[in-house]
Amino acid sequence: MDTRLNDLKIKIFADGADLQGMIEMNAQPLIQGLTTNPTLMRKAGISDYKKFAKTVLREISVKPISFEVFSDDLPEMKRQGLEIAGWASNVYVKIPVTTTKGESTAEIVNDLANQGVKLNVTAIMTTDQVQTIFDALVPNTPSYISVFAGRIADTGLNPVPIMASALEILKTNGSCELIWASPRELYNLFQAEEIGCNIITATNDILKKLEIVGYDLTSYSLDTVKMFYRDALAAGFQL
Repeated sequence: MDTRLNDLKIKIFADGADLQGMIEMNAQPLIQGLTTNPTLMRKAGISDYKKFAKTVLREISVKPISFEVFSDDLPEMKRQGLEIAGWASNVYVKIPVTTTKGESTAEIVNDLANQGVKLNVTAIMTTDQVQTIFDALVPNTPSYISVFAGRIADTGLNPVPIMASALEILKTNGSCELIWASPRELYNLFQAEEIGCNIITATNDILKKLEIVGYDLTSYSLDTVKMFYRDALAAGFQL
């Protein structure tokens, strides 16, 4: 393993909904937590939310794992949050920063945090949203604030200043950690590490690239040339 990976202070969480993939990532010492969401679960063909979650929790019982509410109604969101929190002690309840109508979920976040529910507030993209949610959290209840840095970058903006501002906001609450969410490439791991971000979540396809961190670029170039050649032969191309 590259020494840079051994020296990382940031925690790496695996993001996915493939049961076998989640089990494999859970077994890796470098992976310190896991997350999922309804979109990933739908792509994985999950139809029974609770059954899937309970199956996952039989396999992943120590490392923190986040499951998301899926109601768009605030009272029902709270009810779902309380139920999900009761599934296991390592569960964090994912709450979106707003409803689909743009209504803030800060009140629900505050209610759940005051009841000791560990939270992962998700889909955040602005410092104003970070501040609003941070103000709703409770100092003694563990929580994550997930800022979607990858989606911010998709709009052509540099997410680093927003992430750095978020860290400034969070520094007065030791129970709240910042997640660099939705990375687009493995290099985002080192960007997040550099600014002191607490956690980064990444899908298995990105995490598989950890094995080539520090790989010699000349060798990587040759591998790429060989790949093109093999694929051209396999396709039977002729001119």
